[in-house]
Amino acid sequence: MNREEKAELIKKLNSTFNDAGVVVVTKQVGLTVGESTDLRVKMREAGAKYQVAKNRIVKLALKDTKYENISDLFTGPTAIAVSNDPVSAPKTVSKFAKNNDKLSILGGGIDGKVLSIDEVEQLASLPSLDELRAKLIGLIKSPSQKLASLTVAPATKLVNVFNAKAKQ
Repeated sequence: MNREEKAELIKKLNSTFNDAGVVVVTKQVGLTVGESTDLRVKMREAGAKYQVAKNRIVKLALKDTKYENISDLFTGPTAIAVSNDPVSAPKTVSKFAKNNDKLSILGGGIDGKVLSIDEVEQLASLPSLDELRAKLIGLIKSPSQKLASLTVAPATKLVNVFNAKAKQ
């Protein structure tokens, strides 16, 4: 990789970090190409990205971003998981790491705050944005359904009384 390619990669990573809602730093040792591809596919489906890059390049890309303070996590064989949604990247990486001991979470960052391994796991346990939206719609919809059934109930009972009287 020549200087121009490195500069372009640093610029691209810097842009990724500036747009990211959350960054998860992972350690990968012995991950096969198939396993890595499987993880990348799962990350794309969740709306996140998983990328392996040299630590020096990542540290240069982190400068002047809100994630500059996580640069200490980049030692050894590392990779980054990034998403705009603060839950999708941690959830996907955490689920994959539980099933594959070649990948482990080192920490991460969210809005300028350094996250420990436990905090990343807590983020992973939260429901996704789509799940939260579905729950919210269910909560909003439920009272209106109950109200509608309560307003119809007296009329229904009255109709049942008339039907019973007509049958007699």
